[in-house]
Amino acid sequence: MVTPPDFQQMLRGAALRVTRPRTAVLSAVHAHPHADTDSILRAVRRELPKVSHQAVYDSLHALTAAGLVRRIQPSGSVARYEARVGDNHHHIVCRSCGAVADADCAVGEAPCLTASDDRGFSIDEAEVIYWGLCPACAARESS
Repeated sequence: MVTPPDFQQMLRGAALRVTRPRTAVLSAVHAHPHADTDSILRAVRRELPKVSHQAVYDSLHALTAAGLVRRIQPSGSVARYEARVGDNHHHIVCRSCGAVADADCAVGEAPCLTASDDRGFSIDEAEVIYWGLCPACAARESS
């Protein structure tokens, strides 16, 4: 489990100033994977009741730019944030309830980075989203 001193060290390691909103946002993203901005704001306000929307948005932007959090936005969904960075994992999204889960690369060591025709691009990341029904929605649908 990551602790507040770890978050402060992560911020310093990314050459970011350590502020209470940044630390609280980083903590919220770690505690609530795939959370949207409003969910992160609610989590941060439990610790910092007077934090502004703008401080949370600015913190999310700075943390994303620094590579400390990852922003994803499945089609038809609001942006979501996660702390799992630095690997090439993908996501599974429930078509019914919108739940999001991580999915490791399907074949192993970054094969999904090899496009059949890269069109001259130097590819360093692939984004794959699997769509379906989560176990709870699938069970509801079958009953």
